[in-house]
Amino acid sequence: MIGIDPGLKRPLLVEQTGEVMKPWLSRVLKGMALIAVGAGLVYWLRFAPIPVDVHTVERGTIIAEVMGTGTLEARMEATVSPKISGRIAEVLVDQGERVKAGDILVRLDDEELQQQVAIAEANVEAANAAIDRLKIDKTRTNAVFEQADKSHERTQALAKQNAVSSDEIDKVSTALAVAVADVSRAEAAIAEGQKELISAQKTLQYHRARLHDTKIHAPFDGLIVKRNREPGDVVMPGTGMLTLISTDELWIRAWVDETEMARLMPDQPARVVFRSESSSCYEGTVARLGREADRETREFIVDVRVLELPTNWAVGQRAEAFVEIERRQNVVVLPAKLIVNSGDHRGVFVDAEGSAAWRELQLGVRSRDAVEIVDGLAEGDVVVTPKSAAAVLAEGRRVAIP
Repeated sequence: MIGIDPGLKRPLLVEQTGEVMKPWLSRVLKGMALIAVGAGLVYWLRFAPIPVDVHTVERGTIIAEVMGTGTLEARMEATVSPKISGRIAEVLVDQGERVKAGDILVRLDDEELQQQVAIAEANVEAANAAIDRLKIDKTRTNAVFEQADKSHERTQALAKQNAVSSDEIDKVSTALAVAVADVSRAEAAIAEGQKELISAQKTLQYHRARLHDTKIHAPFDGLIVKRNREPGDVVMPGTGMLTLISTDELWIRAWVDETEMARLMPDQPARVVFRSESSSCYEGTVARLGREADRETREFIVDVRVLELPTNWAVGQRAEAFVEIERRQNVVVLPAKLIVNSGDHRGVFVDAEGSAAWRELQLGVRSRDAVEIVDGLAEGDVVVTPKSAAAVLAEGRRVAIP
């Protein structure tokens, strides 16, 4: 209930009414301020120019490539191993050294084999001496045979004249038969001695070959890339001591998806990017295509010959091979990162007198980071993209071009 002062009825009522209106007016003013802020925010979001980056469309050359990841390998590689068992006496090369065909790489201990060769040489000399002795024996038996033959002829002549006895004829005939047998035995002994000489010579050749095998030679010109054994190690036939590669032809054995097979062929130009020098490219060419695909990854091997190598390289290092399958010149080219996907449509926003305008694109050849624009853009058009990832361009939206 409102009190009434009899002397000041009206002023008291006005004062109390103003006090009641103050909270209501404050709420109204706050609401109007919020509406103004909201309106300003909506204007800023929808109508304020968006800062953008620009790219002027140009013509250029675009190259379509097929990429494969692989490792650097040598076409010709050999594991150097001994033909005989033995202890390594000396390793004459180290990894990183170049060698020529025929160079001695490893030497095995040959003391025992030297002795075996000396014994085999002595056996050959003994066999030669035995043959010489047998030849002398044959000369003597030939002389005895000639004498016995002459005696037999004389005795036979005398026997026709009945001038010798039967006993004498028998003695002469027996002596001739013995002489013939001695000649035959001497010839057989010489033949046997010659066979023993051949056996001794073969044995000598065998031991000399084993002695020669104590020196392991380079099978071809190349580079030592791995050393597995040291002096003192005992090795067996097939034991890997060194790894030798030919540097005449090195290539990247790249795994490529089988869907690209129809577009690849030998002698296509390529470029190689090594992981150790990702900013550099080295020329190459397709050497050969694999004829077997991996049944799990569905990839096949493409050997890309490397025509130039970095200063430092290693067999087995990883690299990417990019094989050129198509090249187009003087076409409209755009960086692929500028293209916007809108549902099933692909396009870009271009500057249209300070506003963003949508252009749907028809694309052609693609390269690693660019794409050919068949339709939708022309040389000189300015493509705009928001500077902020949170900003979104729309048709007609104003843009702030730097």
